[in-house]
Amino acid sequence: MPITEILEYNAAHYGGDTALVEINPQELEDRHLTWRDYSLMEPTRNESFRSEITWQEFDQKANRLANFLLTRQVKRGSKIAILLMNCLEWLPIYFGILKSGAMAVPLNFRYTADEIKYCLELADVDMIIFGPSFIGRLESICDRLPRIKSFLYVGEDCPSFAESYNSLVSYCSSRTPAVPIAEEDEAAIYFSSGTTGFPKAIVHAHKALSHACVVEQKHHGQTKDDVFLCIPPLYHTGAKMHWFGSFLVGGRAVLLKGTRPDWILRTVSEEKCTVVWLLVPWAQDILDAIDSGKVKLEDYHLDQWRLMHIGAQPVPPSLIKRWKKVFPKHDYDTNYGLSESIGPGAVHLGVENIDHVGAIGVAGYGWRTKIVDADRKEVSRGEVGELAVKGDGVMLRYYKDEKATAEVLSDDGWLFTGDMAKESADGFIYLVDRKKDVIITGGENLYPVQIEDFLRRHDAIKDVAVIGLPDARLGEIAAAIIEVKEDHTLTEQQVNDFCLELPRYQRPRRVIFASVPRNPTGKIEKPKLRKIYGADHLVAQQNEISPSLS
Repeated sequence: MPITEILEYNAAHYGGDTALVEINPQELEDRHLTWRDYSLMEPTRNESFRSEITWQEFDQKANRLANFLLTRQVKRGSKIAILLMNCLEWLPIYFGILKSGAMAVPLNFRYTADEIKYCLELADVDMIIFGPSFIGRLESICDRLPRIKSFLYVGEDCPSFAESYNSLVSYCSSRTPAVPIAEEDEAAIYFSSGTTGFPKAIVHAHKALSHACVVEQKHHGQTKDDVFLCIPPLYHTGAKMHWFGSFLVGGRAVLLKGTRPDWILRTVSEEKCTVVWLLVPWAQDILDAIDSGKVKLEDYHLDQWRLMHIGAQPVPPSLIKRWKKVFPKHDYDTNYGLSESIGPGAVHLGVENIDHVGAIGVAGYGWRTKIVDADRKEVSRGEVGELAVKGDGVMLRYYKDEKATAEVLSDDGWLFTGDMAKESADGFIYLVDRKKDVIITGGENLYPVQIEDFLRRHDAIKDVAVIGLPDARLGEIAAAIIEVKEDHTLTEQQVNDFCLELPRYQRPRRVIFASVPRNPTGKIEKPKLRKIYGADHLVAQQNEISPSLS
């Protein structure tokens, strides 16, 4: 069924129940207030810190947007981008787009202006809905986006190049629009990228989104009484598709704007969260804060918290051992997926398989897996090959890129992930390496070519290679191996200063001055570099860890 029908069911059966809560702890700190101060305040004064909507309000907001879009000649196949930080409006906007028959196109809020322009043009976006954080970036490119018919601004003080979302949408009908939607219809475009750093536009149908709902609920057993804490950005398939399990059963979700350990634990405590999805850095920060005494577990009510699961990057087994010592009653799980397979769940460890920590698991609910050689023939257990997955969550295609689609998607529906893996004798899948050179740091993708191209602009740099090195907190960090031109000098500080032009998350965390090896065809031998520097870096990190934390 189309995923929009789930929202309509929840509105009809749980209309008065809370659907979404937004928590913004920074608002309290800016006002020099404590969480206890907040609890004693009048509700009308809390809205900047905590706000919520019911399922009925959620559905009505989505309907109003859908009905507005229909007045703007939006139709089946129209593409509408969302460029917002996590907020209470994000999900109603997403579903409003779907209810109009159009396709939702979530954008990474870290994109630069040029990256935004590239993605809008690649996906043939007709309209964009954006928030205050993006005024400057969009204003710098709006004159170069002739296809965009409308810029809708969510917030106060609407910029001159846009229209006010609230003013236009608030007075539209809250009834479900009479737009027939089938599960085979195209619903959304998500962006991904390989080693080139240029995003591909991934097309998913309603069927894939609905499949993600069922998969997540089957894996983690959400009920109406569960409360899901959502911290990662909603443009990311991981965050939204994990929430889909709660969405399917009408459970409450809490959107936390911030990742500080005390904020996470206080939100779990005050909002009675039972299911929390974390990234590796956040889990480590929580444990480190507890070990250091910066936060004390006795200050929080956490007995109801039943499940902690992690995804988006390889999970160190040592981290889970630490976690289980501190939270022995927590179930733990990890999921593997990619945007082309509608995010997490294609491979699933399972809470019952804690003894297999380190594996990504087995085929998820409704999924099939296989590991193949270069000719796409299945390998024997224990042999390394490329992981392929098949299920209703596989993308339809890369938008306007038949060649790239054919490279990863077979005629019979197998998606070849580009990740190298092996299967153990008892059937559990372990990732070995990535076929692509994408670096995953703190759950976010870095694209080496983009950083390399930037660094090559420096007058003193002859050649450069950017690789991922293992990191105990972030999973990986970007390291730049730099070959300096003859008769030039260059220091690490000079490189760091030069990289200030890059967004913070793209800046290399380590600089190594050395020659850059290339093979006879001119390609950088990155496996060799990872072998040379990866082990040394990991040993250095381990030496820095105190015995009490190892």
